Amino acid sequence: MINFIGTYECKADAKGRFMMPVALKKQLSPVMQEGFVLKRAVFQPCLELYPMKEWNKMMEKLNGLNRFNRKHNAFIRRFTAGVKTVEVDANGRLLIPKDLITIAGITKEVTVSSAVNILEIWDKEKYEAAIDDSLDDFADLAEEVMGNDTTDLLS
Repeated sequence: MINFIGTYECKADAKGRFMMPVALKKQLSPVMQEGFVLKRAVFQPCLELYPMKEWNKMMEKLNGLNRFNRKHNAFIRRFTAGVKTVEVDANGRLLIPKDLITIAGITKEVTVSSAVNILEIWDKEKYEAAIDDSLDDFADLAEEVMGNDTTDLLS
């Protein structure tokens, strides 16, 4: 499993390509040849970039859902809507398909942010707004999500 680290600011060109920062390319190098899957995020106005191995793990989970259950079927349809396979080209650029640029509202300024085993790709202004909006609630959220864990995280 790969765990990404960092937040990076990039510039997208008119075609929707942006240059992967060197530090991020180094982290991506073990999975670069396998390609990636790019999709809309579930909870935020951004895109999620999955290394192919991580995407395949997610598909195993989805494959366990019952397609004859309406909620499961609707979830599968919405989760995979607009999914695209993408690659980083020889120059280190990632092309974001136009439909996904529109969905995420990406302009020229792009923020790529680590989210454990995937990367989030944001319009810079939307990313800053999302971070600013969540600052007030982050302490409460941290306590709720991590504070009740009885396992010793330091061992």
